[in-house]
Amino acid sequence: MALGSFDGLHAGHRRVIQSVTTTDHLNAIPTVVSFWPHPREVLHGEPRLRLDLPEEKLELLEPLGIRQLVLVPFDRQLAQLSATDFIEQVLLGCLKARQIAVGANFRFGRGREGDTNTLRELAEAAGVQVSVLPILEDAGGRMSSSRIREALANGDLQAASDLLGRPYRFRGRVVRGRGLGRDLGWPTANLQVDGRKFLPGLGVYAARAWTERHGEALPAVMNLGPQPTVDPMSPSAVEVHLLDRQMELVGQELVVEPVERLRGQQRFSGLDELSAQIGKDASQARQKLQAPAG
Repeated sequence: MALGSFDGLHAGHRRVIQSVTTTDHLNAIPTVVSFWPHPREVLHGEPRLRLDLPEEKLELLEPLGIRQLVLVPFDRQLAQLSATDFIEQVLLGCLKARQIAVGANFRFGRGREGDTNTLRELAEAAGVQVSVLPILEDAGGRMSSSRIREALANGDLQAASDLLGRPYRFRGRVVRGRGLGRDLGWPTANLQVDGRKFLPGLGVYAARAWTERHGEALPAVMNLGPQPTVDPMSPSAVEVHLLDRQMELVGQELVVEPVERLRGQQRFSGLDELSAQIGKDASQARQKLQAPAG
């Protein structure tokens, strides 16, 4: 088993995970073990939005050779286990670990008392091999989920994709809106996105979007945020306009791949000025999206 949060599955995470995809242990299953929810949510009340939701992570792990994702329910009772009890009760007892891989910064047990030396000492005493993989660095420093979040928050999709090793994507179910976009001549799909998903910074983006029913990646413009011209008090929303294509999408799940932020949120004098700006956004997005999808 590869043990850790692995949020974003960047190159450092993948190196840990790939170390457990081949094994000499009879009937051993290559497995990723993570906690849900994030420990800081339980212990400190800090909401932790995820780069990968569990169902997304499953899709990403399978090509790496992982056959099983185990999400250990994290609660205050688990948090009170000592490092020794966590290894004996959870890793060896419940999960029947035969081989364990972690990153060099892995900590566990009550008050984060256990480290990789603790893990190696106690697990290897029980005949379980432990691999500790060094932290991976690139020209920008240590590979981390925090760097990916920072890039997304700044609307830098290229930097986020470089760190992820794949395009950043999210998905949501299309729900019926007020129809204002259609009235303006720019019909939009209004997305209901899982509130636990980390989304890019507010703004207008060139994007690609598709459904499982229509697998073709279609060029689009996405607005992420409130509607300062139409309803300044409205909550943030995700609205996607497919360029030069009209489809009935209500009830379907739409996958969205933001490609580049075109501009930030701004308030216009009225609907005419807003409609004209959307036309400019659409024209700019067409130019940005001429390259084939990643």
